[in-house]
Amino acid sequence: MPAPRKYPDELRERAIREVRATGRPIAHVAKDLGIHKEALRGWVRQAEADRDERDDRLTSADQDELRQLCKGNAELRAGERDPQGRIGVFCPADRPSPDEAQQVIDHLREKGLEVDLVCRVLKLRAQ
Repeated sequence: MPAPRKYPDELRERAIREVRATGRPIAHVAKDLGIHKEALRGWVRQAEADRDERDDRLTSADQDELRQLCKGNAELRAGERDPQGRIGVFCPADRPSPDEAQQVIDHLREKGLEVDLVCRVLKLRAQ
């Protein structure tokens, strides 16, 4: 949930319109409306970016998309790929029997592959 806004949307729109329409300095318009001048400066810059009048700032739509992407990345980092919190390579039901594991190890050795690393990672004993 976004933080509550200090200034109503109507006041923001009115202040931006007045700066753009009159050409008066932002500080003067802000003082007349009882708004902090840096808040109004940020609103005006964002309105210009939304109208493609600025290249140094993301549009509001781009900011929303970026926010959603960051949220998705945070969920992935938090373990959403493994919602049950398992850390192992196999689920207990998916773990091969010792005979199956030995068959795989023997097959890899016949192909000339080094299996010690695989055995350490899978916590298997090679015979």
